[in-house]
Amino acid sequence: MPTKPLSSSSHQGLFSSFFKILSLKVKPFWVELGYFMIFSFLGFLALNVTKPRTLPSFRPHNLDVFFTSVSATTVSSMSTVEMEVFSNAQLVFMTILMFLGGEAFTSFLRLQLMKLKLVKKHSVLQNNDAFDYSNSSNGEGLHNLELGTVGLDNKLEHAVINPMEDGHHEAIAKLKSIRLLTYVVLGYILVVILLGSSLVSIYITFIPSAKQILNEKGLNLHTFSIFTTVSTFANCGFVPTNENMMVFKQNSGLLLILIPQILLGNTLYAPSLRFVIWFLWKFTKRQEFEYILKNSKRVGYSHIFPRFETIAIAVTVLAFISVQFVAFCSLEWNSEATAGLSTYQKLVGSLFEVVNTRHTGQSVFDISTFTPAIIVLFALMMYLSSYTTFLPVDNHEERLKTKEKINRKKRRSLVKYISFSQPSCLVIFTILICVAEKDKTKNDPLNFNVLNIAFEVISAYGTVGMSMGYSCARQMKPDGHCKDTTYGFAGKWSNTGKFLLIIVMFFGRMKKYNQRGGKAWKVL
Repeated sequence: MPTKPLSSSSHQGLFSSFFKILSLKVKPFWVELGYFMIFSFLGFLALNVTKPRTLPSFRPHNLDVFFTSVSATTVSSMSTVEMEVFSNAQLVFMTILMFLGGEAFTSFLRLQLMKLKLVKKHSVLQNNDAFDYSNSSNGEGLHNLELGTVGLDNKLEHAVINPMEDGHHEAIAKLKSIRLLTYVVLGYILVVILLGSSLVSIYITFIPSAKQILNEKGLNLHTFSIFTTVSTFANCGFVPTNENMMVFKQNSGLLLILIPQILLGNTLYAPSLRFVIWFLWKFTKRQEFEYILKNSKRVGYSHIFPRFETIAIAVTVLAFISVQFVAFCSLEWNSEATAGLSTYQKLVGSLFEVVNTRHTGQSVFDISTFTPAIIVLFALMMYLSSYTTFLPVDNHEERLKTKEKINRKKRRSLVKYISFSQPSCLVIFTILICVAEKDKTKNDPLNFNVLNIAFEVISAYGTVGMSMGYSCARQMKPDGHCKDTTYGFAGKWSNTGKFLLIIVMFFGRMKKYNQRGGKAWKVL
């Protein structure tokens, strides 16, 4: 008897069931950790099966391939092999990994999980509403509830005006708003990537110098455009060239195209998304958008903030960029790094460099030539989270959650009580890597010094990808077989050091779950 093929509704049912299991039975931390680990492993298999460009002369070791897969999935852009080793097919796989690991896309998945959790949590309430307002004889009340009817629109309007007055209305409003928000977030991601890759392709097509670079390196125009745009928007920092963006430092137009993509995908993602929602509300007059704007904390999406807090984030981002830009131009204007560039190229290159410290990691200059003051400043910027703000933020929505915070404190587990703070973990990993590389720190102290190792660890933790690199000229005991390479400093580490940095990359990608780590420790 022939097997009956699965219908599209069956596939949707399986997909929905899978998300329900994740959203209801497993804590978010383990869901995300499993997500990144699974795709890191699948990426390793994909990169390992496909052939690199450098065969048969060179094939990356399995640990380096896994390191690259983890780096792409966690959008850390740390590298232990040169990028031009990878073939076009491998670059495509890395593009997929960066897209799936980007914060914007993973937050979209969290919205889906949140929506299914709300459906389950309020199932009785929603079924009652479905019966009252749709009278569906086919059991489609929940479907009609999510799509919305005149009766539900009235409930939504009531919830927008009085969100705390009636939990019945508020639950429906929250579900409808999150459902609409998922489409907005997905549309935001696709528009930025499609528009960005198109602009990159057009620029390279019409600028001979940029097109020549791709031809000399044997890179496909469309692969380069999509790869670089996805990497930039996801704040990964990988570029298909060995020299990262240094080879394009004279192409100021390309740098100006990438700068907005960096900001729209990371530090200005929340302000930009709120502006898009505000614009859609003004244009469509849909009450779901108004509910999101007025009840951002109750919606529960981690990238939607109240108006004042959103402004504070945007101001802080611009302030950090301005401070870095002034400091960088003051100390590096006539340095070796900016030699040979015009005034305009220096200005654009400097702006591009400082924007990348939070947290994309693309670079147009050799970081190892920077003054120590700039290196320390960049390390600080890499450590700070995307939505760091030093402006006083206090609003009524925060006060509404005070009771919930107290309840969470009562339910803290033993792990949270004994956990270390984020700076402590960075210090611990730096010490462990110094121990793992103790022979090299003794024999090659100019390259393997504590500052360089700490910079690499902070860069991996911040999912930035900037690196001091390795220079044969800095060797105290010259090695005749040493060859300067363009991959990151970690490429010269031992297997133990690389493995520890892989853990740091996972830790950095999941650092939002340890923001209150170390609070139980008292230093008197």
